[in-house]
Amino acid sequence: MAKQERAIRTRRAIVEAAGAVFDEHGYMSTTIAMVLERAEVTKGALYFHFPSKESLAQAVLNEQVPYGAVPPQSCKLQEIVDMTFVVGQRLLSNALLRGSVRLAVDQETPSGIDHGEPFRQWAERLTDLLELARERGELLPTVRPRETVELLVGCFTGIQLMARALTGRADLADRLSVMWAHMLPSIAVPGLLPRLDTRADRGERVLASLDERAAS
Repeated sequence: MAKQERAIRTRRAIVEAAGAVFDEHGYMSTTIAMVLERAEVTKGALYFHFPSKESLAQAVLNEQVPYGAVPPQSCKLQEIVDMTFVVGQRLLSNALLRGSVRLAVDQETPSGIDHGEPFRQWAERLTDLLELARERGELLPTVRPRETVELLVGCFTGIQLMARALTGRADLADRLSVMWAHMLPSIAVPGLLPRLDTRADRGERVLASLDERAAS
């Protein structure tokens, strides 16, 4: 059991280090030596978990969606809104998440790495929530959940890239608030709109509530 726990911790350290290095340097400029130095592990330990740089990059890509975890809400549209703000907030401080996002859009990442996996995972998770929202009467009858989700994921991706280029993502929350102000009237039933919280500090407040739950 102690060996297994050690192996889990080592793997996590490697993935987090790789995420940070991929974020800073991109796929092509990242070397295994950089990851080893950042993770402070041996080459043997790294190759035990990841036989190649490609497999390491794929592991980093697959870490993305769990960072969207938020407390369940009775209003599923609010839960979806919360996920976008929480990911936006976490991008400011979490190097592994940033590395995963960079790899997903990095055109130099080899074709053998599945760039599309995080997008598919996001689409599946958000479509499930939007289907629940429809069952609960939250959506306009014209909404097609899968199409709406793919538009949302594409908008979020572009907005965070623009915020990264212009402000180092410092204004990402404000941009997400604007995005939702434009999108929600075409998705939600009118009576629900005043109840949806899309203020720019929503991500901070949701993360604070998660911290309180963890502490208790």
